[in-house]
Amino acid sequence: MHLSVVVPCYNENAAIPLLVERLLAVVAPWQDSAEIILVDDGSSDGTWEAIEDAHTLAPIVRGLRLSANRGHQVALTAGLEAARGARIFMLDADLQDPPEILPDMMKIMDQNFDVVYGRREKRDGETLFKRLSAWGFYRFLNAMSDVSIPNDTGDFRLVSRRALDAVLAMPERSRFVRGMFAWAGFRQVAIEYPRAPRIVGETKYPLRAMLRFATDALTGFSTKPLKIATRLSFLSLAVTAFMAAYVFGSLLMFSTAPGWASVVLAISFFSGVQLLTLGILGEYVGRLYMEAKQRPLYFLSQETQPTTQNMDPEGEARVGPAPVRRLA
Repeated sequence: MHLSVVVPCYNENAAIPLLVERLLAVVAPWQDSAEIILVDDGSSDGTWEAIEDAHTLAPIVRGLRLSANRGHQVALTAGLEAARGARIFMLDADLQDPPEILPDMMKIMDQNFDVVYGRREKRDGETLFKRLSAWGFYRFLNAMSDVSIPNDTGDFRLVSRRALDAVLAMPERSRFVRGMFAWAGFRQVAIEYPRAPRIVGETKYPLRAMLRFATDALTGFSTKPLKIATRLSFLSLAVTAFMAAYVFGSLLMFSTAPGWASVVLAISFFSGVQLLTLGILGEYVGRLYMEAKQRPLYFLSQETQPTTQNMDPEGEARVGPAPVRRLA
């Protein structure tokens, strides 16, 4: 198997036919040694039925259905674990990232690169808030992170087998796949492209999901928030010392101290610092708790069954579906 295409899908039944049509056209030069893996992330619409229909029409389409909704990054991981190709192409089902630049990515990877990631030069069809929040997120993440993560990038990329194996060897449950590839290293290069507006359906990333995703990214690749909490505690002590000197100075000069407004302000400030510090600590403790439970990332409830003979990454013939590894 030379090429695997991995697409996580959640409530994308309307997009599946067009997605498969465009992917089949793109992988045509490698159709005898390619597979398209569509991962249904516990959708509540007809996404799985659309995937089964696509598999019936095009046997190179392979469907995996998670037993429950586990989130975009886990669904992507499930597809990556099932991929058998020497090169693995990742994109979302909404087709905002154009699969048609895959041939250009393949040519770049021929120059001995391990990761060719897409960088968005513009983002059509997105709100001003989404563009500004995305711009700020990547720059804030890089300022806080111990790992340099390329700005304005997503999971849209082509990776080599050795780069993918390095990422799959990382056991964490709260996964930030693009950051994991950045941490893994190897030779990486960007290819710029304009991001198109979503053709059908609605975004699956509301504000709450975006905040959770940003928190996972930050806590997974940096301990700087903990250091900020420590600095805030020193700042609060400095402010306390200043206010104490002011109050005692006022008493010695037989002058009354400021009234309730200053007291309320001081209490609010210190309470805010304490709650922020506890919140930061809670995020890291919660992450440790989830990791310590060692639960599998996902379970499969259904899988399409290919009937043709396939080849594994080592070139050995294999009949039927490739086994899907499940993190334990």
